[in-house]
Amino acid sequence: MKHLKYLLIGVYFGIVLVKGEVISWFRIQEMFHFQSFHMYGVIGSAVVVGAISVALIRMFNLKTIAGEEIKLKGKPFNRIGNLVGGIIFGLGWAFSGACPGPLYALLGVGYWGVLLAIGGALLGTISYGYLKPHLPH
Repeated sequence: MKHLKYLLIGVYFGIVLVKGEVISWFRIQEMFHFQSFHMYGVIGSAVVVGAISVALIRMFNLKTIAGEEIKLKGKPFNRIGNLVGGIIFGLGWAFSGACPGPLYALLGVGYWGVLLAIGGALLGTISYGYLKPHLPH
């Protein structure tokens, strides 16, 4: 029961994704074919909100609800790793027509074929976990 609030937030987020047509295969294909601004607007808005949020956290030294310090640490830039990872992520997104984020929202609205994409995402995550010690970071 203590995790019910997270489930409710996830359900609400899924509803927002569905109503905003962010999980629509057609919207994603429009984006990849440069036929519509809809997805670029959604993604761009998220980047702007995230950047402003990080700036405010740093500016006002905000803390978590529990009063803990929020530590925002940068990660080293790895050109090859970012390039290869971005290509793999982009190909998965293009082939499946779905970003990993809304996969469960797609399942929730009854698109059972998305189970293949969820399986692929889980397989990729497990593979990365095993290969991580052998990859350049």
